[in-house]
Amino acid sequence: MAGAEVRFAAGVPNVGPFGDPLLLMDLAVAAEDSGWDAFFIWDHLLYRDQRWPVADPTVVIAAVAARTSRVRFGVLMNQLARRRVGKVARESVTLDRLSGGRLILGAGLGSLPEEFTAFGEPVDLRERAARLDESLEVLTELWHGEPVTFHGEHLTVTDVTMLPSPLQQPRIPIWCGGRWPNKAPFRRAARWDGVMPTHTGYGLGETMPPADLAAVVRYIRERRDDGTPPLAVALEGRTDGAAADRGGRHVGAYREAGLTWWVEALGWWRCDPAGAMARIRQGPPLLN
Repeated sequence: MAGAEVRFAAGVPNVGPFGDPLLLMDLAVAAEDSGWDAFFIWDHLLYRDQRWPVADPTVVIAAVAARTSRVRFGVLMNQLARRRVGKVARESVTLDRLSGGRLILGAGLGSLPEEFTAFGEPVDLRERAARLDESLEVLTELWHGEPVTFHGEHLTVTDVTMLPSPLQQPRIPIWCGGRWPNKAPFRRAARWDGVMPTHTGYGLGETMPPADLAAVVRYIRERRDDGTPPLAVALEGRTDGAAADRGGRHVGAYREAGLTWWVEALGWWRCDPAGAMARIRQGPPLLN
């Protein structure tokens, strides 16, 4: 695990002070101009305080795809259990082609039950997990551009062919989220291309220690088939952009634990939008 290449992303919410789509687009453009490798946003329809504004994440990343030419981007994490898989298939391929193959697709269960119950969607965690797994299976089959028929417990697809296929092959990368030490999300991540863990013992503005990240990576790699592509390991955290190495020494400890993507978490718990823009313009951490 030691010495893995690390890439750097700016990660922002799509709610509250960051719920303005024009602001999010400007932050993404600044991230590209300032040397970051990716720009990620959250997926929410509502938030705890429903007086907060919320920007639709798919519309925002479509604008990001059109306004940038280099950075990768995605929604971390899409709550696929409340999405229609055919629509997600169309959106994801369109975004991948619009951007020249820069989309990363995040997938998770979601953290706010209200986003399901308010619209009559099932909130039971086991059902959401089953819907998520079926959605990922169907989604990747639809990306192949061949006829798909699927009859699962929750999803049905009957003789559907969707063209074109994504530019990225063998597929658009799929990263799965989960809260460690809950194990089921990480068994799911072992079947896909990447993982972005949080920790039940750490809240907004806190980052799990490197030893915990190393435990996540070991757990997944022990359950991964031989010959699968390298696992992307992403983690949200905070660095000091004013330091000589812009926080690179802090990130280095996580690189030794298996980190491949550092996501600079920029939300209201840390700074206002002006502060987020200032940190992005300082540039990503510098690793030796």
